[in-house]
Amino acid sequence: MNFNHGTAIVTGGAKGNGLGMVEALAENNVKVAVFNRHDPREIVEKLRSQGKDTIGFACDIADDARVRACVEETYKVFGSIDILVNNAGVLCYKPLLEMTDAERDYQLDVNIKGTWNVTRAVLPHMLENNYGRIVTVSSVTGEYVADAGAAGYGTSKAALVGFGKCVAMEFAGKGITSNIICPGFIRTPMVESMAAEANPSDPEAELSFYGKGIPMGRIGRPKDLGALVAYLCSEESEFMTGTSIVIDGGCVLPESKVL
Repeated sequence: MNFNHGTAIVTGGAKGNGLGMVEALAENNVKVAVFNRHDPREIVEKLRSQGKDTIGFACDIADDARVRACVEETYKVFGSIDILVNNAGVLCYKPLLEMTDAERDYQLDVNIKGTWNVTRAVLPHMLENNYGRIVTVSSVTGEYVADAGAAGYGTSKAALVGFGKCVAMEFAGKGITSNIICPGFIRTPMVESMAAEANPSDPEAELSFYGKGIPMGRIGRPKDLGALVAYLCSEESEFMTGTSIVIDGGCVLPESKVL
């Protein structure tokens, strides 16, 4: 893949899905700024030791002032911001009638407002060069499927599909594309902890059990998402915008789970 414009910001990029995206871009010689709620120094130093041009910032994307400061520092270091991957997100599984306003707002503030904050801060730099690639990470939850207890998460993730499409329409004539990916069940540290909690003696067996419910027979890997994100950020994807892509091993396909 070609990356003639090779500087990126990836939010939530220090572990799990975000790390898979950072690694995929770095492998294509993209300079990457990792934004993460907790200091991403460890992963940045690891990537630098591998010869990757990477910087990092502790950044709560719900804090608009902090976002703007980190974006400007990224621009100062790299000289441009060509790619934005809106990956950072949080979830709180709890029945609707038990979820507090604070728990609801935490998900909406990070997942929706945080994505809004970073995108708004980055767009002026993309407009300078009449070029940009924006990828926003939604989920199959909310847009395609639903889980009991996921009202806050599902609502916020469905909203990101609409946000990504509106950005695509508004900036389509400015050399900026905006696409959305909707991952299914991916092996992240959070999923691994769920498996360990469900089956402390054999978490790998639990992960295999999860995979049996997916038509392709396994759960996804962060590098699966990384490969898709890299394509959507490359020159080859220049005619794609406003598209929502499911990447879930076929999990949303069955008409009925009981047949």
